[in-house]
Amino acid sequence: MEFKRNILVTGGAGFIGSHVVRLFVKKYPDCRIVNLDKLTYAGNLSNLRDVECCPNYVFVKADICDYGRMQEVFREYGIDGVIHLAAESHVDRSIRDPFTFARTNVLGTLSLLQAAKEAWEGAFEGKLFYHISTDEVYGALEFDGTLFTEETRYSPHSPYSASKAGSDHFVRAFHDTYGLPTLVTNCSNNYGPYQFPEKLIPLFINNIRHNKPLPVYGKGENVRDWLYVEDHARAIDLVFHRGKAGETYNIGGFNEWKNIDLIRVLVKTVDRLLGRPVGASEHLITYVADRAGHDLRYAIDSRKLQRELGWEPSLQFEEGIEKTVRWYLDNQAWLDEVTSGDYQKYYEKMYGNR
Repeated sequence: MEFKRNILVTGGAGFIGSHVVRLFVKKYPDCRIVNLDKLTYAGNLSNLRDVECCPNYVFVKADICDYGRMQEVFREYGIDGVIHLAAESHVDRSIRDPFTFARTNVLGTLSLLQAAKEAWEGAFEGKLFYHISTDEVYGALEFDGTLFTEETRYSPHSPYSASKAGSDHFVRAFHDTYGLPTLVTNCSNNYGPYQFPEKLIPLFINNIRHNKPLPVYGKGENVRDWLYVEDHARAIDLVFHRGKAGETYNIGGFNEWKNIDLIRVLVKTVDRLLGRPVGASEHLITYVADRAGHDLRYAIDSRKLQRELGWEPSLQFEEGIEKTVRWYLDNQAWLDEVTSGDYQKYYEKMYGNR
């Protein structure tokens, strides 16, 4: 079968990546979607069981740091577009192990950039390398109403955000030095189905479900801007197809919440949907020592994306939280499989030794 385009999605078995792969496979049947994932702890192919048999879907188990393998993938599948999501993304893990974050997020991105440059040399027309990044590269904001814009100076404070800042700079350097057609988006916190339960929302849903403590850093005063993952996937689709090479776009929900207020909404929602007295699980909230270098506030200004490409979030936060909690409670087998580690056995015989 001849495909109109061959699009490589890195990290496509992860949380955001699986939503992007699903959207593209279903929306663009005339395009081949190559899902490349190393299948670390955060990669879960069961996230994509509904599209794994589609004729325009291909899975490749590989490490983006393996430059030779990336060259092979570009040649084998005739890749003409990249949506780069593969990354180590958990701040606490980056504090414990910064080397892994520098290796994957910086050197892995460099490996992909060089493979794309080599494969597309002299024929950049119609090609695109789209790099998905984070608002954490901008540092922290005060409680003064200011927002991160595309012109905000980078000021990363954690090993995770430093590694993402480094990868952003490499992407822009390849555009400026070699003319490689690149795009960067910086996004706020995502939430929704299929998120690995080390992150706040699925972790706390699961802990409330099992009457386990809800550990809150400091006083819970830190503020984050939250975006439903399917809205992010729609934004990625728009930017990939209509964004201007060389540009940066911020993607956020205009949806700021203090951690403690978010947790109380979660408690009330989970309690209600489990048939418990609303707020009965608030006693599980436990305040713990603050995270090292914990940024006070993130908030994204998405007006450029809205103005130029017509995107805006589709869900209000309470609606998104309701959908998210319902999904995790309706998919408790998935949640139990992930928290137990059994999900790693999925396709183990097929891909484990590659």
